[in-house]
Amino acid sequence: MGERMKGAPDLSVIVPVLNGMSVLPHCLEALAASDLDRSRWELIVVDDGSTDDTRDLAGRHADLVLFVDRGPKGPAFARNRGSERASGDVLLFIDADVCVHPDTLSRTVALFKDATVGAAFGAYDDHPAVPGFMSQYRNLLHRYVHLQGAGDAETFWAGCGSVRRTVFLEVGGYDADTYPRPQIEDIDLGYRLGEAEHRIVLDPSIQVKHLKTWTLGNTVRTDLFDRGVPWVQLLMEKERRTDTESNLNVNTTEKLKVALVGLSLACAGLGLLLLDVRWLAASVVASALVLVQNLPMLSWFGRRRGLLFAVKVMPMNLLYYAISGFSVVIGTARHLRSGRARRGALSPLQQARLDGDTA
Repeated sequence: MGERMKGAPDLSVIVPVLNGMSVLPHCLEALAASDLDRSRWELIVVDDGSTDDTRDLAGRHADLVLFVDRGPKGPAFARNRGSERASGDVLLFIDADVCVHPDTLSRTVALFKDATVGAAFGAYDDHPAVPGFMSQYRNLLHRYVHLQGAGDAETFWAGCGSVRRTVFLEVGGYDADTYPRPQIEDIDLGYRLGEAEHRIVLDPSIQVKHLKTWTLGNTVRTDLFDRGVPWVQLLMEKERRTDTESNLNVNTTEKLKVALVGLSLACAGLGLLLLDVRWLAASVVASALVLVQNLPMLSWFGRRRGLLFAVKVMPMNLLYYAISGFSVVIGTARHLRSGRARRGALSPLQQARLDGDTA
């Protein structure tokens, strides 16, 4: 990591991007409209090996543009690269497909006036840029979750996340080796910040607008393979590393919902196989119990997008818990397999000692 420059700004805004011509212009224009005086923040864009005109566009707006040779190497690597050249007291990571609000930067600076804050992150706003049910639903769900979790947090979000530069250096930045593509590199960073006893604050008043287009296909892929499975593996590895019970970081109610959706799927399968309506009825009851428990969330959607929208959210909500269940199964299997690989890499003497300790 680079040395801090003299006359450093309050904030270093770091934007990782790969072939971002469809979104980066909007991101940079929104940053330019920030109400924080331009002398108080610097803009660093890290081009992760783009093959379009991203680099030239960034050069017209940023104080510094970095290019990743032999990229792409992923947003974790790109953010680390930008942090090496940053000179601000606070690093603010902004994804290339989000637009900050005029007060996003100033609110971030104000929050870090509290010396106890080591890191912070915000939320998407109530007005996603992309029309269509899936894009509206996904972005509004993100906001709802962050509204419910406002205050001190145990994790981190890099879409609009900030961290003191000294704290970021202390914990070693993002793990670019484990996460060479967009996954849960920010969540991993958040856990390491927590283990180092740094305070993380979730402040939903720090808002950005998301420009991503969501479909059913990329929703399932993202939730299962880019978030759910690696998150389960991370939690289990964290438990092994710290010798603490992670309990999958999920409360009992959420576990019950996952179990009910699993039961619903099993009952539906039996009902179709045996042509027995009783099993199908049991499936409906199990699903209904989950939806009843989630009425506050469904009501929130209804107030913002109407009753029909809230009704359409219901099957997506059940799908979320189904994916969560599959994530636990697949993530646990992969964790156990990696554990056997670690044991297999031990020498005979080390293996004998390990077996003796666990006998």
